Amino acid sequence: MSDFFTLLFFGWPVIIVLLAMIRQVNQYERGIVLTMGKYSRTWEPGWKILVPIFQKLIKVDIRVKAVDVPDQEAITKDNIPIRINAVIYYKVVSAEKAVLEVEDFFFAVSQLAQTTMRNAVGEVTLDELLANKAKVSAGIKVTVDKASDPWGIDVQSVELKDIVLPETLKRTIAKVAEAQREKQAVIINSEGEVAAAANMALAAKTLSEQAGALHLRTLQSINDLSSDQSNTTVWMVPVEALKALEGLAKK
Repeated sequence: MSDFFTLLFFGWPVIIVLLAMIRQVNQYERGIVLTMGKYSRTWEPGWKILVPIFQKLIKVDIRVKAVDVPDQEAITKDNIPIRINAVIYYKVVSAEKAVLEVEDFFFAVSQLAQTTMRNAVGEVTLDELLANKAKVSAGIKVTVDKASDPWGIDVQSVELKDIVLPETLKRTIAKVAEAQREKQAVIINSEGEVAAAANMALAAKTLSEQAGALHLRTLQSINDLSSDQSNTTVWMVPVEALKALEGLAKK
């Protein structure tokens, strides 16, 4: 019995030390182990034994991260000042590079994205930026992804969120859009006038080539007027009578 108590008395400190040496790496993490200051291995998820004092564990989250790039003042290729922001989605594909090659990869990616975004905006005009946001975003993604490859970072996508224009420029764009709408309205109206004139000329030609067609058209007009409930009196004079009067005037 005394041996049991002796073993229990001297054994529980060992158990506590062993439990203190256990480290857990979650499924979404990778563990970078530094032995006496030097990189030794990368731990996969699970329970591991870490030697205190001699070893240090740095956990790296390998899930997809979203970096909200704050508003940036930029000038487009046609010298228009704008404010633009974006979101970058990336993940760590090499935990050891993310720890050993860059001090703070999250901060580094954010700063790189800001600089790249300003440079990309300066290479296009405002119209190109508004019309081709997806293309500009793809260009930013390629640049940031290439620059962050040595850090073990894989950029998934870049999305431009908002493009804020100056108020004076907004009013100018609104005036241009209004002028374009008025121009389209005038063109459509003139095209309608041309089509109507062509149809009227065709109708007149058809009536003149067919004997009695004009007389039938006159009778139809009289019938339409008679169905209208009004006090208007219409006197119809045959064309032949007018021609007879014209002949007498010539004589």
